[in-house]
Amino acid sequence: MLSSETITTIQATIPLLETVKTGLTKHFYKRLFHHHPELQDVFNMSHQRTGGQPAALFDAVLAYARNIENLEALLPAVERIAHKHTSFLVKPEQYDVVGHHLIETIRELAGEAATPEVLQAWSEAYQLLAQVFIGRENTLYEQQAQSHGGWEGTRSFVVSRKEKESALITSFYLEAEDGQPILGYKPGQYLGIQVKPVGSKYQEIRQYSLSDASNGQYYRISVKRENGDEKGVVSNHLHDHVQVGDKLGVMPPAGDFYLETQSQSPVVLLSGGVGFTPLMAMLNTLIQEQHQGPILWLHGCENSEHHALAEDIQQKATQHENLKSYTWYNQPTDADVDASSHTGEGVMNLEQVREDIDLPHTHFYFCGPLPFMQFVNDTLKGWRVEEHRIHYEVFGPHSSL
Repeated sequence: MLSSETITTIQATIPLLETVKTGLTKHFYKRLFHHHPELQDVFNMSHQRTGGQPAALFDAVLAYARNIENLEALLPAVERIAHKHTSFLVKPEQYDVVGHHLIETIRELAGEAATPEVLQAWSEAYQLLAQVFIGRENTLYEQQAQSHGGWEGTRSFVVSRKEKESALITSFYLEAEDGQPILGYKPGQYLGIQVKPVGSKYQEIRQYSLSDASNGQYYRISVKRENGDEKGVVSNHLHDHVQVGDKLGVMPPAGDFYLETQSQSPVVLLSGGVGFTPLMAMLNTLIQEQHQGPILWLHGCENSEHHALAEDIQQKATQHENLKSYTWYNQPTDADVDASSHTGEGVMNLEQVREDIDLPHTHFYFCGPLPFMQFVNDTLKGWRVEEHRIHYEVFGPHSSL
């Protein structure tokens, strides 16, 4: 536990943090990679270049300072980050490295404000938080290794199938090279994939949602080709260079976003673009387990050319009376305008289907671009849906809705 003096000192630095903002974390990462370039094989360097990771770390540091007297409020964030750390194979000894450079960053940026008392307080606070993470991550590593089909570290998987699902999305089916059982997972979780892209100086690790129900035979990830100089290093490598028979390093499934519902509860799955991937695992699991309550599938994308797994969803809706599917095309093609393959045009309109989806005890799961999720979240709260019935995942560095 932290002393009252330490807590008071940490709280007194909040105005300084709010003034420095992401300058703190940008300096930290620059310093860290200068002294430990090998860590560039661990961190997502695309998120460094876009500024997403420094922003996420700053938000976490500020949240820690603001909640230093109420650390229980941070437990959901700790759980989410701990899962992500296991997919990067973060080790306990790396916390000492990060802690050293965080304290040195404060010393270098805070000037006269970086008194011995301030540096000592932040050292104590960091060590406490590091021990919380190390403890939780060790538990997760043990669970992953000791469960049936589990393993520790990186395991070699072979691409057994590669299927183009839409103009930008391709599915990869992965089977263990050793032919041994593979770890099951909760629908909504993701895999850490380790590759060295063609032309890249560093090894890269990315997380991709599992897009099928757990089956004990293979993992499926459905990857969108990302365009732009700062994005798409790994996705383009997978699309252009990884073929059937190739091997990938894979970390055990992880993630704190997953389906939890009673068999009679209505479930609404809302997605935008490639955000359908974790929800597809949820849908297939609900069908596999013969879910008794209503299942509503709502999806928005550009048009039929970008509508991944459209025929699969349509077939499932035909076969299962409790499943209804709704689709919105933002920029429908001429053929789409004349077809009945979608519910509406433009962005998703929840008021249009509120009568079908705003049911008592319904649980809502959603994923997609941040503006889409903010829209869904705001709409549901406007409908007075309780917070415990709203579940979402943000791809990449976490952002609050």
